[in-house]
Amino acid sequence: MMNCPVEYENQVGCIDEVATDRAKQEGDATLASDASWYALYTRHQHEKAVAHHLERMGFNVFLPLYREVHQWRDRRKAVILPLFPCYVFFSGDLGRRFEILNTPGVFSLVCSGAKVGVIPAAELDAVRRAVTNPLSLEPHPFLQCGERIRVRSGPLAGIEGIVLRKKDSLRIVISVEMLRRSVSIEVKEATLERVPCS
Repeated sequence: MMNCPVEYENQVGCIDEVATDRAKQEGDATLASDASWYALYTRHQHEKAVAHHLERMGFNVFLPLYREVHQWRDRRKAVILPLFPCYVFFSGDLGRRFEILNTPGVFSLVCSGAKVGVIPAAELDAVRRAVTNPLSLEPHPFLQCGERIRVRSGPLAGIEGIVLRKKDSLRIVISVEMLRRSVSIEVKEATLERVPCS
């Protein structure tokens, strides 16, 4: 197993330097929406190494990360984990499929039927914005049903998801439909509005 550079081990947020640099040059804070984004299914705990390899190969890579405190018998330690275990998002030339699939730690491209599945840039942008927000973020079981809401103000303005009450907090659940995976982020009730049924 390849060890990732220290900056990846200590970084909370996401590995998406190339996409972020392009967005800054274009004056836009979103992921490049003109590019198609795909997902790779990786070996367990190989996400950071795969992301690093793909970046060195010239691909735009997005690996959302979050911090979690693990308790062992003798100590507590904050660890940085992938928000979507065993998945790495990337954009670039699928003509290099052989090269992509031969990256150490990669099992397969995520497909929809017989075609490589395209992940909507809006879903990934919502996840990216949630990751860069200082509020509490964590993986969540995939949700399809529930009251749809939109954040109307603050750094998450415009993001839509399903509202969830957890203990004394209110959370919005954001999903990546193709992977059937979700994340939840703590929000303030005053910043929310209902999404009208269509």
